Amino acid sequence: MSDKNRVYIFDTTLRDGEQSPGATMSHAEKLEIAAMLDEMGVDIIEAGFPMASEGDFNAVSEIARQTKNSVICGLARAQLPDIDRCWEAIRHASRPRIHTFIGTSPLHRAIPNLDMDQMADRIHQTVTHARNLCDNVQWSPMDATRTEHDYLCRVVEIAIRAGATTINIPDTVGYTAPRESADLIRMLLERVPGADQIIFATHCHNDLGMATANSLAAVEAGARQIECTINGLGERAGNTALEEVVMAMRVRHDIMPYDTGIDTTKIMGISRRVAQVSGFPVQFNKAIVGKNAFLHESGIHQDGVLKNVETFEIMRPADIGLNENNIVLGKHSGRAALRSKLADLGFEVGDNQLKDLFVRFKALADRKKEVYDDDIVALMADSAANTGDDYLQVKHLRVICGSDGQSADLTLVVDGQDQTASTTGDGPVDAVFNAVRQIYPHDARLQLYQVHAVTEGTDAQATVSVRMEEEGRIATGQASDTDTILASVKAYVGALNRLRVRRGQVGPDADAKQVSMYSH
Repeated sequence: MSDKNRVYIFDTTLRDGEQSPGATMSHAEKLEIAAMLDEMGVDIIEAGFPMASEGDFNAVSEIARQTKNSVICGLARAQLPDIDRCWEAIRHASRPRIHTFIGTSPLHRAIPNLDMDQMADRIHQTVTHARNLCDNVQWSPMDATRTEHDYLCRVVEIAIRAGATTINIPDTVGYTAPRESADLIRMLLERVPGADQIIFATHCHNDLGMATANSLAAVEAGARQIECTINGLGERAGNTALEEVVMAMRVRHDIMPYDTGIDTTKIMGISRRVAQVSGFPVQFNKAIVGKNAFLHESGIHQDGVLKNVETFEIMRPADIGLNENNIVLGKHSGRAALRSKLADLGFEVGDNQLKDLFVRFKALADRKKEVYDDDIVALMADSAANTGDDYLQVKHLRVICGSDGQSADLTLVVDGQDQTASTTGDGPVDAVFNAVRQIYPHDARLQLYQVHAVTEGTDAQATVSVRMEEEGRIATGQASDTDTILASVKAYVGALNRLRVRRGQVGPDADAKQVSMYSH
């Protein structure tokens, strides 16, 4: 492949992805996801927004020190203190990058109350400052797709002259259509002096469902970096999904002859892990990584696939890391079989984690006639969401239900100490949640409570998802169990634990609602 056919993958799961309301990741989880991104061949990892909080700064700094291959990028507003803080976080990376941005559309220029000339001066000053610190600087005009073309060309030229090596063109609000996305890149390449000496990037949001199409259209027009996230996680409707653009270029290499260098067999594993740590499950019909992506129910489709799989499948499960050889698990299965099944499903676990999972697996197998792949995935998610290090942990639950009322006896471990409550409620779930509130008083408001069965049958595991809001901070919790009420309280407690983490992610000079605005 020639350089002109090389497309760089810039993953912002740990920055833009984590800005999704409720998608909070712990320090250890961020390091784990960064290591997985590095291993799969991602070119640039945007590790976070160091100025947002001390926690974000520490995570970016640690990722910079530990990552072996990828460029490590930090985000900074067009302010000198932001840029200095970003450089402090990434400076120990073997390949650091500063990414600074400012909103250039009329709507965004009005926020800092800068006219065109004042904003141009700010861009020159901040990009120059970033380049004096780091020889790899990316600049983004936020809301570029709604910026006047003449002004966009002007500020892009200023950023290039100031030393930016990558110019990212964000469709911040997901407003663009594919033809416009391509035309914008072509215009900049044709009109801006020096445009042929730098890399143009595209960052597309999915508000109208066109993020992947817009990103690929930009690449065909000459962009050579795609900004994306695992599972399309991100603000509002999300971002371009890494798995979609990478597999689209692989499957349609005849019309998109581009090389990304991504190990696609790692896709399913990281997709599932991001879903677990973020608390955002992947929808069943999600392209590439959804549960239904390789399933066929129509008789015509089934007959065709049995005769020739290519009749109705344009890729194989193995292409994204799904093993087509099934191991049947049950209560007599051992650790080796469980580890093999986990590997088939895209999970790599250490000995200690396997030991914990095996205990949970055996308990599940004793309660179910058959343990399906989806049960194992749910078991992994529950293990990741509820750990022995959590501030709040469910120790014991007893619920009495009937036509004459519902009551709950609950014991939680709170910061290492057992606390018990007995309450009633309007239904068993309400009674249990009342017990949690009695033990751990809080002002968080329940925004969402959702239950779905993982597999078929009356012994199926139930996966419960909850979303809670507290002073602008949003956190999700998810848990699975054959006992729906137990899964409910685990999910509820998990969300409360995440809210505690979320409080530490907002710096002293910014409130929770403002942090989510730092997007492009």
